[in-house]
Amino acid sequence: MKKIVQTKNAPQAIGPYSQAIVTGNFIFTSGQIPLDPRTGEFVEGGIAEQTEQVLRNLSAVLEAAGSDLSRAVKTTVFLADINDFAQMNAAYGKFFGENAPARSTIQAARLPRDARVEIEVVALVKNDKS
Repeated sequence: MKKIVQTKNAPQAIGPYSQAIVTGNFIFTSGQIPLDPRTGEFVEGGIAEQTEQVLRNLSAVLEAAGSDLSRAVKTTVFLADINDFAQMNAAYGKFFGENAPARSTIQAARLPRDARVEIEVVALVKNDKS
């Protein structure tokens, strides 16, 4: 059984997919790009600001699914330019710190709407015992 997650606190899907799916004890998010959910436009700034917006978007999706970034077990980061890795990594670290999930980082030929960064997350659902 799966539950579709939808929140207005993150950018709406721009295609035939869900913001996230909950199945069993896991939440699988779709990739988020640095769109401001209020305007539908990219946030101002460089890769650090864009990474922070992506992680705020993912936080909103995880919250709607009954979880948060502290429960993330795996992320995948897609960068339009791998030379942005150090700045992305510094911004990313602000959200995870010591409780960092497993991660892969990949340079992609092109991202949706020509974004510079996209991130997806697999997280655990919170339950009464956690």
